[in-house]
Amino acid sequence: MIIFSKERDSYWKMMQKYIGSDITSMVTLPVLIFEPMTMLQKMAELMEYSYLLDQADECEDPYMRLVYASSWAVSVYFAYQRTWKPFNPILGETYELVNHGGITFISEQVSHHPPMSAGHAENEHFTYDVTSKLKTKFLGNSVDVYPVGRTRVTLKRDGVVLDLVPPPTKVNNLIFGRTWVDSPGEMVMTNLTTGDKVVLYFQPCGWFGASRYEVDGYVYNADEEPKILMTGKWSESLSYQPCDSEGEPLPGTELKEAWHVAETPANDKFQYTYFAHKLNSFDTAPKKLLASDSRLRPDRWALEKGDLSKAGAEKSSLEEKQRAEKRDREAKGHNFKPKWFDMTDEVTTTPWGELEIYNFNGKYREHRNTVDTSDAIVLDDVQSIEFNPWQYGNLSEE
Repeated sequence: MIIFSKERDSYWKMMQKYIGSDITSMVTLPVLIFEPMTMLQKMAELMEYSYLLDQADECEDPYMRLVYASSWAVSVYFAYQRTWKPFNPILGETYELVNHGGITFISEQVSHHPPMSAGHAENEHFTYDVTSKLKTKFLGNSVDVYPVGRTRVTLKRDGVVLDLVPPPTKVNNLIFGRTWVDSPGEMVMTNLTTGDKVVLYFQPCGWFGASRYEVDGYVYNADEEPKILMTGKWSESLSYQPCDSEGEPLPGTELKEAWHVAETPANDKFQYTYFAHKLNSFDTAPKKLLASDSRLRPDRWALEKGDLSKAGAEKSSLEEKQRAEKRDREAKGHNFKPKWFDMTDEVTTTPWGELEIYNFNGKYREHRNTVDTSDAIVLDDVQSIEFNPWQYGNLSEE
């Protein structure tokens, strides 16, 4: 992504006063830097290679289980190297995904200040639960992004619970030059049931791109003894090999591939994968799509069609409606309550700050079961549904 001439200069002047600050909820950004996707959809991109979690669930070797599960966690970074910004979800906005690997996925924007999202996915092999709160630090021509979130995967066969702590991300050349993304640091996935874990180190990008994309690390047992080495590039593939207590490959063994990036479209405007395009498609939407779904956002839809002027106007309109809903809600003395997730009393500590935890409440499962078993014929054109995530009234005339 490159911002040119007048747009670049005005954008730079606007952003200068925010250097050193967290800009997740402080700045209204121009639509020209966005991609036609929301953060809720971006959360769903982790499901592209969900077959790796299926393999982890089917695997009897506890260390290979972590090889497959951590490869799944790394796989999304190929998609995350896109430099366009996703839209911030409106409070109460949702995203639903079906027709992929037997998975049902639902995410919801559960807080506006601070911006927080919650997600849940499941199929016959696993459940996935995440509470996400991004923390950013604007540094002028770059921004550091800290994933203040909690990700848990439960493998259904044995009830194994895996906890994921990803590395931070740095977006470079945000204003001047060609923007690129790096994620230097450690990714740790821990088997909370057994104490085994995998630690993968994302190498920082050096001069002339040296070491960019490289990932190396080990699967450890509960006594922190290395059992399997892992190596590869998050832009290409990951491989594994059994090792001794010193981390050296065992004689007579060889590197085997655990994951390989799928083929991608050539010269795609937004650097989308085929799966990213599926996330915007109504082919992956369930019957009777919720009116709060990200696909229905008029600003996202206009940007996808290439109409930047309409996208900008619709984005401003949605933000004003969000402010109107907040005024209405506060005037009634009500607090916002998510529909599909419940805020718990649990507060967990992450490497970048404390996080309030939201749990999937099961109501979406009941809703979807009712809809899917209904004999009613659905005649509505899903694309004609008016986007409406708000809990209070019709705000179109506010």
